[in-house]
Amino acid sequence: MEKLSKAKTGLVLGLFFAVVHAVWAVLVAIGVAQGLMDWIFKMHMIENPYIISGFGFGTAIGLVIVTFVVGYIFGWVFAALWNSLRKSS
Repeated sequence: MEKLSKAKTGLVLGLFFAVVHAVWAVLVAIGVAQGLMDWIFKMHMIENPYIISGFGFGTAIGLVIVTFVVGYIFGWVFAALWNSLRKSS
């Protein structure tokens, strides 16, 4: 089996994290995030203690960038560990 590319794995996971959080930012911007969170908590039989703040474009961009970087790091580390473990087996 081929080795995983650390860069490609990081890029895929980083993009996945970023897209999920970009969708969240859009939900906040259009005003449906609070209702969605309330519904999800209710399905888990939990009272929602959180209140969604107002949308801020700069905050949303920061969220997407930070989650991309974190996702990239997780993907890179995962591929490095995977390749290391595949080598030893």
